[in-house]
Amino acid sequence: MGQKVNPTGFRIGTFLPWKSRWFADNNSFKQFLIEDIRIRKELTKKLKLAGITGVEIERSPKSIVVTITVSRPGVVIGRGGTGIEDVKKYILGIMNDVRKKTVKDLKIDIRINEVKSPELSAYLVAERIVSEMERRIPHRRAVQKAIERVMASGALGIKVVLAGRINGAEISRVEKFHQGSVPSQTLRENIDYAQVPALLKRGYVGVKVWIHKKAEA
Repeated sequence: MGQKVNPTGFRIGTFLPWKSRWFADNNSFKQFLIEDIRIRKELTKKLKLAGITGVEIERSPKSIVVTITVSRPGVVIGRGGTGIEDVKKYILGIMNDVRKKTVKDLKIDIRINEVKSPELSAYLVAERIVSEMERRIPHRRAVQKAIERVMASGALGIKVVLAGRINGAEISRVEKFHQGSVPSQTLRENIDYAQVPALLKRGYVGVKVWIHKKAEA
């Protein structure tokens, strides 16, 4: 696995499950694909405060199961489960918009998974670095704090790569930060990966995070 290979995509189908699980004929495939993309994109925006890290979608002829992984499930569930109903209506609205008609006789089931260790989630770590950079905190300080928190949480290693006009420089560059062991040539290790863009005053800076976690028992 070289630096150009996405560690998550490299493991899907072998060690990791697909994020979308369904079958469709030629007429429905395009519609289902667009719906999945829209659902993930919109839920990521809507549930950002809940610390969303992933959305899995599973379809059957009469139902759709959406599994949302968040670090703060209480924000999504809401008081008395009202938040779940709001999410169902939101997803139904997205599907109605994509299909250009009202979706009927479709059961939507929402399942919430809690992130056990937020500090070991590559996406949440990348989001925190991006948030601090956008608040004009020096990038080295933001990355170093993130690395210290991750290693203190029991990670075996972490690698952070920033690319773009860092600190508003005229010429874009790449800066790499590394601590511990992050093997890139084996599929056996548990590597979590995420990339998030940071919109700064002088343009975008890409943030990539690799976290080497202990193998799950």
